[in-house]
Amino acid sequence: MIQLRDVVVEYPRPDGSRIRAVDGVTLDIREGELVGLIGPNGCGKSTLVRCFNALIRPTKGVVLVDGLDTRDPRCVLEIRRRVGMVFQNPDNQIVSTTVEREVAFGLENLGLAPREMRSRVEEVLERFRLREYRHHPPHLLSGGEKQRLAIASVVAMRPRYLIFDEPTSVLDPAGRAEVLALVRELAEEDPQRSIVFITQFPEEVESFPRLLVMRQGKVLLDGEPKGIFAQVDMLLRIGLEPPVEYLAESLWAKSPLAERERSEAEKGLGNDDQTEFGSIPSGERPKPIP
Repeated sequence: MIQLRDVVVEYPRPDGSRIRAVDGVTLDIREGELVGLIGPNGCGKSTLVRCFNALIRPTKGVVLVDGLDTRDPRCVLEIRRRVGMVFQNPDNQIVSTTVEREVAFGLENLGLAPREMRSRVEEVLERFRLREYRHHPPHLLSGGEKQRLAIASVVAMRPRYLIFDEPTSVLDPAGRAEVLALVRELAEEDPQRSIVFITQFPEEVESFPRLLVMRQGKVLLDGEPKGIFAQVDMLLRIGLEPPVEYLAESLWAKSPLAERERSEAEKGLGNDDQTEFGSIPSGERPKPIP
């Protein structure tokens, strides 16, 4: 479990003051959870998840990964073995000269035996449909293929927690769909793996079991997406646009026709019993005027 208790992260400003990027967050990421994280730009999402693997250490508060404290330098290596991260732009994550070497890079850093390393490289190249590109320079891949490579390189290290920091934001619709399909497959194939997925597109996490909404460094909402997205007016006020079906439902609920239907329902009159002239007894229909 990843546990955050009253976590605060502050950065210094040039004028000597400090900006609070994460403001008193307390939450748990439990084993096997699939969690979406959304919020307006600059609300602290990326800063928060970088606390999970000690890329950022809290100014105040505690972050524990399976009981290991991210503030303890002796725990950092083991924490980063357990918490893998996929970043927004794969070009900032890929460092090797070929696809195969990129997958092997993290495994070498783990100190795996050569036989085990080769086995894992072959496994993920096949798993992520990258085998035919194994000797290709990564910069020749498409955006979606680069993101697949970044994900494959992290998955090869078999972390217990996978953190995706807006991995679809620079992709076209086809690339976005491909990454989302991979995330769902990763969640389904290992019920003990926990996944946190940050996105700019709320509809991408509509089917997730749990959703977090951040604003101004705080976790504003934490619950099922259906209940959260139903709060259309509140989400719009903080700069988030819910999936289109929730917007449509909200607009309909405010329409005069919906108000009329609610009024009729309160009076116990169904639509089938109404005409512009009034109510009609059940089972009868208006007769044509001679």
